Amino acid sequence: MLMTKERCSAVRTLRGWAISVLEEAGAIHECEEHGWMQDRADPHARERAFEIARQDTPEGFSETEAVAEIEEVLA
Repeated sequence: MLMTKERCSAVRTLRGWAISVLEEAGAIHECEEHGWMQDRADPHARERAFEIARQDTPEGFSETEAVAEIEEVLA
């Protein structure tokens, strides 16, 4: 049976939301040894993250702000 994971609706910061979206899309992951975020260099995962940012923008932010924050986190 296919199960989906619901994202928490409470967003504390736009940066935290962007990191959550990137993790969910598989574009970044946490280093097991150090706990730092690492880029997976997967262009398809990055595009999924941008698509989520465009379609499911957090309340109180514009689509442009959400996409810009995804780009900022990836930089």
